[in-house]
Amino acid sequence: MTTHLEFAPLERGMSRTTNRVLLVIGAVGVVAILYRFLFGLGAATNLSNQYPWGVWKAISVAAAVALATGGFTMAALVHVFHRRAYEPLARLALLIGVLGYTFGAASLAVDIGRYYNIWHPAWPTMWQGNSVLFEVAMCIMSYLMILYVEFTPVICERYAGRVALPGGLARWNGAVEALLRAAERLTGRVLSVLLLVGIVLSCMHHSSLGALMLVAPHKMHPFWYTPVLPLLFLLSVLAAGFAVVILVSILTARGAGRRPDLPALSSLSLYVLVFLAVYLVARISDLLIREVHLHLTAGGVEPLWLLIELLPGGLLPLLLLGSARVRNTPALLGWACGLVGFGVLMNRVNVFVVAYRSAYAATRYTPGVFELLTIAGMLAIFTIAFRYAVATLPILPKTAETLSMVSDTADEGAGEPGDAAPEGVRECAHA
Repeated sequence: MTTHLEFAPLERGMSRTTNRVLLVIGAVGVVAILYRFLFGLGAATNLSNQYPWGVWKAISVAAAVALATGGFTMAALVHVFHRRAYEPLARLALLIGVLGYTFGAASLAVDIGRYYNIWHPAWPTMWQGNSVLFEVAMCIMSYLMILYVEFTPVICERYAGRVALPGGLARWNGAVEALLRAAERLTGRVLSVLLLVGIVLSCMHHSSLGALMLVAPHKMHPFWYTPVLPLLFLLSVLAAGFAVVILVSILTARGAGRRPDLPALSSLSLYVLVFLAVYLVARISDLLIREVHLHLTAGGVEPLWLLIELLPGGLLPLLLLGSARVRNTPALLGWACGLVGFGVLMNRVNVFVVAYRSAYAATRYTPGVFELLTIAGMLAIFTIAFRYAVATLPILPKTAETLSMVSDTADEGAGEPGDAAPEGVRECAHA
């Protein structure tokens, strides 16, 4: 018998001490951002004409959207491939996607020199079809809008029928209620199509982010310059998206005093294992086929950064996830998935910062203090937004129903060929 899955805000609030620390870090970040807007990139960063982008582009944009891909990977898994056993994680993944892509877009507004022209790619007379960066901008903007539409039913579920504006705003209760009902009906009609469009757009812009660096063959270290860089970018986010969902789910459960949904998380980690293995095979094969592995003994900092990316960020989590004990132990599973995310983060830093060397620069780029403070501050702000969302919106399933939903839907899917999960997934779902 299948139990209807219900979502609800957290009944237990998260640590106020942690919130205060995050607020302080966020405030420092806001000061750094204001300094950048008042005095420009030259005063607030170590960027130059030779190095026009640095850690903001690598971490706050490229890595942020890579680690936020759980929104589209979980949407594909649950709604396209009908793996209903993972439905308890779908809204959490969607929230990660919404906040991650919003973080990336906000960071981009801080990163570009003429931030007041950020609207230009959306204006038809300024379109440039031959630009990879234009394609990235259009895909990210479009997908971000789709994420907001996908998140609308969560807002409607929380507030529809409960609108109670304070004071003089109370006269607008009826209008807001009608707006919520209309939004709920509209999104219900178009959501299926938008899910498919969002998946396509995500695949397009992740591969295009890798294609950005193909225009600089003589400025990139051979470890990271390869014609298959777009494919490697896409393969890496497939593993990272699921891994981040698992890690955030475990951390959220711990912070809220709940048990993590281990059957679903353990079985989902098998997808991380498969996609990570495919990515590493492709990545290492590319290094061997192009014979650039010979540069490992050439000296410099690049071999060290490559080994950090591939060993603790790739091979180690692959070995960990291959163990059933790790997959069924929340702490170990969290560490393994955290290492997957670390590996993708290091790959983006290596591609956009370490690998790039300008032929006309006297010194190499190193991030400045204000750049690091901005990243820390924005991460703190979006962490606060995440904590507030799970505490006030129906993001997480009710504790008593989560495990039964996973078990029941796994049983139901096992009897229907079109919905059946892989054999290993079904075994973990019943563990």
